[in-house]
Amino acid sequence: MTGTVWLDGSLVDWDDARVHVSAHGLHYGIGFFEGVRCHGTPQGPAIFRLTDHLRRLARSAATYLVKLPYSGEDLAEACRAVVRANELTEAYLRPIVFLGAGESPLTAPYQVAVLASADGPLAGGAKQDGVQAKVASFQRMPSQVLPPAAKATGQYLNSYLAQMEALTSGFDEAIMLNTEGQVTDGWAHNLFVVRDGELRTPHLASGALEGVVRDTVLTLAREAGVPARADVLVRTDLYHADECFLTGTAAGIVPVLGVDRRPVGGGKVGPLTQQLATAYADLTSGRNTAHAAWRELVG
Repeated sequence: MTGTVWLDGSLVDWDDARVHVSAHGLHYGIGFFEGVRCHGTPQGPAIFRLTDHLRRLARSAATYLVKLPYSGEDLAEACRAVVRANELTEAYLRPIVFLGAGESPLTAPYQVAVLASADGPLAGGAKQDGVQAKVASFQRMPSQVLPPAAKATGQYLNSYLAQMEALTSGFDEAIMLNTEGQVTDGWAHNLFVVRDGELRTPHLASGALEGVVRDTVLTLAREAGVPARADVLVRTDLYHADECFLTGTAAGIVPVLGVDRRPVGGGKVGPLTQQLATAYADLTSGRNTAHAAWRELVG
């Protein structure tokens, strides 16, 4: 991480960005967050789809009847300020809203922070060469238990269990099913499969998060003339896929070379996966000038 953090309206040194141990967000996992990327472009550092990320942050909070203590523009400027203060070009940003200290979790105030790093929690060059995935025995929580559409901190215990199972079983990534046996997503990523030239991703109604990179990939595919749709997928759709990949802001586009020890596409990165990864990199870097509004300049 870097030396300056935005906390509750001000830029502060890393060592001064402190939260009391009695904060209810620590005890009960009550909070909401986003992961956002800043990229170097010919026009200068630009944060990719920042407005869309902050809108999702507000929706996540609203799902829990929480109104953010800062406006979307205030939070956007906080993200830009952290990039400038830390003199970053390529950066991963973490805006997080969490329940602070107080007499009761029903009356305590919410606090907000924006952190920055040069990489990100799920980044890593090795994963761009492909990963081995496991369908987890832990299922994605159903919407009548917790709303999967909200990117809330405590909900990630569900994902954590699945990923720890995958790692301790010798795999790189977990893939999750819902209680009906439908594929939802990876533990912290959206998921895509390719079969017979068609791109498919689990429908949001299955329990997948409405990912920003997911939407970007669907847009890029359609613009390239690739049939692309959200659909109901089951485990065997992963086994029988010609290609499979994961998407997320921190990780980018990550090829899946095998699922449950069954090779996908001969165990190699597929051509459409590579095409979309290149198109995504060109778009975020500004080498492709389309969708200029998605690249929000730091200034």
